[in-house]
Amino acid sequence: MKNKLFGVGLLTAITASLCCITPVLALIAGTSGIASTFSWIEPFRPYLIGLTILVLGFAWYQKLKPQKEIDCECETDEKPKFMQSKTFLGIVTVFAIVMLAFPYYSGIFYPNTEKQIVVVDKSDIKTKEFKISGMTCVSCEEHVNHEINKLNGIVISKASYENGNAIIEFDKTKTNETEIEKVINSTGYKVTDKK
Repeated sequence: MKNKLFGVGLLTAITASLCCITPVLALIAGTSGIASTFSWIEPFRPYLIGLTILVLGFAWYQKLKPQKEIDCECETDEKPKFMQSKTFLGIVTVFAIVMLAFPYYSGIFYPNTEKQIVVVDKSDIKTKEFKISGMTCVSCEEHVNHEINKLNGIVISKASYENGNAIIEFDKTKTNETEIEKVINSTGYKVTDKK
């Protein structure tokens, strides 16, 4: 029973952060298009976090509650198996916390894509807002910014999952809105409107 609780706790923690882990995995694998694959999980994240906390809390309760003494003449100094120990439960708990906190530190996995832009004529600089659907966390923002900054002529790219957009400043002599939209759509998130 206790091993099942450990497994359920781990599974729910990983599932709760799957929508934020996938963009990082897409970056590492070089398959940008799968970044938004698990974004549908985001609305369930609070419930999965709650379930993780409940399951691990119950597992800790089971592990720490006093054992009932049985009057018997037999010796039971048998040491529990590692997977049934407090140490293992501690490792599972720490791993679950690391997974649940992943959206808050996922940006460290993305390389710095800022580049030095030489602007020849300020009149060539254009700012455009792209409405984007599917972004659910900071990891999504980082993924979109990373891909956009690969284009020549990008001055600034600021994606926001909270606003569901990306505000992009670019040199219209080096790139255009169609190219930027194509790159955003290649991440798996979709441009729904341009302003």
